[in-house]
Amino acid sequence: MATSFASAQPAAPVTPASVLAGAPASDWRQIDPDDLLVIDLAGASRVVIELAPAFAPVHVANIHALARAGWYDGLSIERVQDGYVVQWGDPSGAKPLPAGLTTPTPAEYERTAAGLILDALPYRDTYAATVGFVGGLPAAEGDGQAWLVHCYGMVGVGRDFKPDTGSGAELYAVIGQAPRALDRNIAVVGRVLAGMDRLAALPRGGGDLGFYTDPAQRTAIRRVRIAADLPPPERPRFEVLTTGSASFRAWTQARANRLDAFFVRPAAAVDVCNAMPPVRVGAR
Repeated sequence: MATSFASAQPAAPVTPASVLAGAPASDWRQIDPDDLLVIDLAGASRVVIELAPAFAPVHVANIHALARAGWYDGLSIERVQDGYVVQWGDPSGAKPLPAGLTTPTPAEYERTAAGLILDALPYRDTYAATVGFVGGLPAAEGDGQAWLVHCYGMVGVGRDFKPDTGSGAELYAVIGQAPRALDRNIAVVGRVLAGMDRLAALPRGGGDLGFYTDPAQRTAIRRVRIAADLPPPERPRFEVLTTGSASFRAWTQARANRLDAFFVRPAAAVDVCNAMPPVRVGAR
C-alpha cells in the first residue's frame, strides 16, 4: 500500500516585522505626556518630540518653561542643511526670553553613568566603548560617563562657541547621516517620534550652514505645547518598545541578522543608530 507524506513547510524566518507583530502589550511602554513636546507647524503639520530629562534636566526644564510661556509660538524653522540638521527658533535673535530660565545653562553633554540602566548592544561602536539604549533613547557609556548620541531624528540644543550658551531657545533635529562627532559637544535633549517625514522634506536653505536667505522660505511655528498641558482628548499618545524586553532583544537580533527574502548576506551586526527602538501610536 502506498504511503503519502505531506511536504513539510519551512518555518517562516524571524524578521524585525514578525518580532514586532508578536510583541505582547507588556513589552511596550507608554511615554509620559510631560515628556512630549508637541510642535504644530504651518500647513497642519505636527512634530512630536520625546524629551530626555535624565540626561539634560536643566535644558529640558528650560524647554518646558519656553513652551508653557508660548515663547516658541510664531517663530520658525530657519535652517535646513542638507544631510545634517533642521533648526528652529528666533531668526532675529531679538525675542526676549521669559523669566525663570536657567541661563547661562550648564553644558549637559554627559552625565555620570551611575544610576542609569543601559541596555547595551553586543556590537562594536566607533565612538564609544559601549552603546545601547536608556529608556528608549540611544546612549553611550565610557569612563563612568554616559551620554545621548546623535542619531537620525535626535534633537539637540543650538549654541554659540561657549558651551554654556545653549538655553533651549534654539533646537535642531538630525536629518542626515548620524553626526556622531557632535556627541559630548552639544546637549542632546530628545528624539523626534512623529513628523520626521515633514522635517526631512523641507526645502534646503541656500545660505551658509543651510540658513534661509529669503524669510519667505521659513516654515512658521504656530504653537508649541507640552502634551500634558493639552486636554486629554487632544494629547498625542506614543508607546516605545521597552529595550529591556525579550521582544526588543529579538528585534535587534533580527535587525543584525536579516533573514528577510531580500537579504543574501546578513551583516551580523547593527549600528546603534540603526536599531532605534520602534515607536507606535498608543491606545486612548
